[in-house]
Amino acid sequence: MVTPPAQKEKFLLYLLIGQSNMAGRGLVEAEDTVPNQRVLRLNRAGQWEVAKDPIHFDKAVAAVGPGLTFGRLMAAQDASITIGLIPCAVGGSGIAAWAPGVYFADTQTHPYDDALARARTAMHTGTLAGIIWNQGETDSNSEKSAVYEQKLKALIEQLRTDLQAPTVPFVAGQLPDFQINKIGADSQLHLNEAAQRINQAVAELQKRVSNYTYITAEGTADIGDHVHFNAASARLLGLRYATAMRRLQGKISGQK
Repeated sequence: MVTPPAQKEKFLLYLLIGQSNMAGRGLVEAEDTVPNQRVLRLNRAGQWEVAKDPIHFDKAVAAVGPGLTFGRLMAAQDASITIGLIPCAVGGSGIAAWAPGVYFADTQTHPYDDALARARTAMHTGTLAGIIWNQGETDSNSEKSAVYEQKLKALIEQLRTDLQAPTVPFVAGQLPDFQINKIGADSQLHLNEAAQRINQAVAELQKRVSNYTYITAEGTADIGDHVHFNAASARLLGLRYATAMRRLQGKISGQK
């Protein structure tokens, strides 16, 4: 266990939510286990400890995701602050599972309720500074992708209300090309139009939701399953999340 800073404003918290690509499935390497005393994570028991991959614990296969790189880069901008990561992603969870009271049988959890409870626990000692979201694979079909934009908008509003953080920055991630362009059983390249609609929804929300932005997954690669980012790509996403978060926080600060 680690004792966080006494001043809540010096302990900045980030909620990490979504499904398996937020939790991470990339191979853990030496660089992913180097400790940084100013980057902590809330473990499964609700205690603070120095962060190292795997950050998440949704499934036994949890490995390298974007969270640790994101946390390290957020800490690097100000030596006086400590970053607290709140890992809550759940592999395989569709956006419908991210609503109050919903039970997700695959992991025997309540994704939204659990994330809310963990965030509230963390906020006893720190200040919620942002939320990052990486999800959409499970919703990449014609029916679910058609309502994805309205469901993500509702999720953002619900979280901000329940966490009493109406202006907290929210950054979402798009799906990668290796999920949009897939080789089918006929060995031909097929376009996953539903995944494209997910990405369009994630982008369009920038026009409809305040203090929101998104990152692309351009130039990323998978671990060989056409679903999950490899470790290098997960770290790249962490960089993009940090860059987008800092930019969003700067805009919000400028508006005050």
